[in-house]
Amino acid sequence: MSTQFTRETHLSIDRRGDYLRRDFLRTAVAAGATGLFGWRQQLRAVAAELGKQGQHCILLWMQGGPSQLETLDPKPGHANGGETKAIDTSVPGIKISENLPALAASMQNLCLIRSMTSKEGSHPRATYLLHTGYLPAPTVKYPTWGSIVAKELGDPNFELPHFVRIGRARTGDSAGLLGVGYDPFYLTDANRAPDNTAISGTQARYQKRLGLLSRLEDGFASAGGQQEVADHRKLYEKASKLILSPKMEAFDVQRESAEARAAYGSSEFANGCLLARRLVESGVACVEVALGNWDTHDNNFERSRTLCEQLDRPFAQLIADLKQRGLFDRTLIIWMGEFGRTPRINPRGGRDHFPRAYSVALAGGGVRGGQVIGETNAGGEEVKDRPVAVADLFRTFCHGLRINADRENMSSIGRPIKIVDGGEVVTEVFG
Repeated sequence: MSTQFTRETHLSIDRRGDYLRRDFLRTAVAAGATGLFGWRQQLRAVAAELGKQGQHCILLWMQGGPSQLETLDPKPGHANGGETKAIDTSVPGIKISENLPALAASMQNLCLIRSMTSKEGSHPRATYLLHTGYLPAPTVKYPTWGSIVAKELGDPNFELPHFVRIGRARTGDSAGLLGVGYDPFYLTDANRAPDNTAISGTQARYQKRLGLLSRLEDGFASAGGQQEVADHRKLYEKASKLILSPKMEAFDVQRESAEARAAYGSSEFANGCLLARRLVESGVACVEVALGNWDTHDNNFERSRTLCEQLDRPFAQLIADLKQRGLFDRTLIIWMGEFGRTPRINPRGGRDHFPRAYSVALAGGGVRGGQVIGETNAGGEEVKDRPVAVADLFRTFCHGLRINADRENMSSIGRPIKIVDGGEVVTEVFG
C-alpha cells in the first residue's frame, strides 16, 4: 500500500482522537455540575473510547467446518487420526498438522484454543451462532460480528464501509437490529474492484440524478413509506460516499508490488487476505475473508490438504505483513468455522459434523501467541480440559477489541439485547 494511505489512516485516527480529547475536556469542565462520582464515570467512558482508536478485526471464516484433526489438533498414532501426521512448530512442545508448515513456523504469533464446544451441528444454525453469538430467533434479528465491530469501532465519518465481507455471499446473518447502515459490504472477488462503483458521466450529472431520486422518494415517504425511504437513502448515501472517495484505491490489490502479491500466493483466498490487510490499513474496522468448502464428508484427507494449501501461506503472510506495518497489535485475527469434524472416520473416508470438541486460532490484538488453551482426549472425542463455549469466545473477542460485551442494543420489539449474553472472557488468551 502506498505511503499516502498510511498517512491518511493516521490522520483519520488523530482527528477522531481530537474529538474524543475535546469530549474529555468538556467532561472535566462539567465535573462541578455532575459531582465526583459522575465525573469519574464519564472519564472512564471517554478513556474507553480513546482506547478503541485504531482497533481492527479480521475474521478468516472456514465455511463448512474444518477438521481440527487435519489442522490444529492432529492425533497421530490414534485410529481417529488417520493418515495426518503432526509436525513441530516454532514453539517447543506445540505440534500442528503437517498440512500447515507456514503456520507452524509462525506459531509464536498464534494462540490455539483446542477446547471449543457447542451443541449445534447444523450448518445454518451453527454458522449463525458463530457469527452472532446467538441462535436464530423468529422475533429478533441479531447482528453479525462484523456489524457489531463496525458500530463499536468504526468512525461514522469514514468514507469506506466499516465491514467488508470477501468471498461467497452467505444469507441468514446481517446487521439485524443495528440497521442497514452496518450491513456487510459484499465483495465476491478480491482481485477486482467492487461492482457498480464507477460513475457514468460527470460527477455533476451524478449529483443531479441523486437529487431527482430524492424528489421522487419524497412522494413515497409522504404516503407512508418513511422507514423504507430512510433505509434506502442511508444505503445510497453510503454508496455515494464510497464511489466518490479516493480511498477506493484500497480495493485495488493490483497496486501492490509483484513481490508482495507473490508472498501471499495466487489463490482467491490469498487475494482476500491481501485485500484485508489493505482495507485494515486504510481504516476499515472489520474484514471477513471466507475459504470453503471444508464440509469433508468424503475424501477428507485429500480435500483437507488442498484447502490447507490455500490457507497456510496467506494466513502466515497476513500475520507477517501486519507485523511489518505496525498493525498486528491493533488487529485481532480470528480463524474459525462453524464446528469441527468427527474424530471417527466414516466409511467414505470422510469426517462428519462435530461441534462437541473443535479448534479456533487467534492472533494479534493483544493475544499472547505461542500457547495452546484447552485439550481434547487422546482420540479427540471429548474436551479434556478448559472447555470454551461460544459465549466465552465472543466475550474474549470483545475484550481484545475493548468492546463492552454487556452493551445493549434495542430490538424492533423494544427488547434490549446485549452484544454477548452470558459467558466469561478466556483471560489466558491475553497472557
